[in-house]
Amino acid sequence: MTITKGQGATRQRTADAGGDTSDQLAGIIAENIRSFRLRHGLSVEALARLSGTDQTTLQEIESSRGRPNIATLWTIAKALDVPFSSLISRGSSGGTAVIRRRDSKPLASRDGRFTSRALFPLEGDRQAEFYELRLAPGTDEEAGAHAIGTTENILVGRGTVDIVTGDGEYRLEEGDSIQFDADVPHAYRNVGADEAVLYLVMTYIL
Repeated sequence: MTITKGQGATRQRTADAGGDTSDQLAGIIAENIRSFRLRHGLSVEALARLSGTDQTTLQEIESSRGRPNIATLWTIAKALDVPFSSLISRGSSGGTAVIRRRDSKPLASRDGRFTSRALFPLEGDRQAEFYELRLAPGTDEEAGAHAIGTTENILVGRGTVDIVTGDGEYRLEEGDSIQFDADVPHAYRNVGADEAVLYLVMTYIL
């Protein structure tokens, strides 16, 4: 939709984590991994070795036959030395983006107890990313070290969680927030009886 005011214009487009179907998101991921891999001069076998990903799994992801879980995407992004969002994004068209919850396709952990939904348009390069994280009761999600200089800022929207950083473990209640260096292994733990909802802003040094 385009609304023109004088000589200026405001453009609104629908975007989501994705506003695409699951198949379309899998296609975007496949295309990006293949593009970055070839740009680095890596074979599928070499990238599988660097990322610690099973070669067959990587081949399925690149052919859009498999939708990777969060942990696999993180290890591939780290091996390729690119931001996580680079694997799930496409070229930017600018303008105003509306991200509809009903259209979102969150990425999940292997057991499905931890999900991550992008709250930013999956387009273009960026130095900051915004996610909604959901953890089922009792979930203990470990995250590997991100790229050097990566910082996470987390706000607890609901529940009680322990956040394990490089310098300790911190108990957070609803409304609490924490910022920490995420270029070391860290973890999110739901220690409450109900689902926990976190809002994560991640920043990179590009």
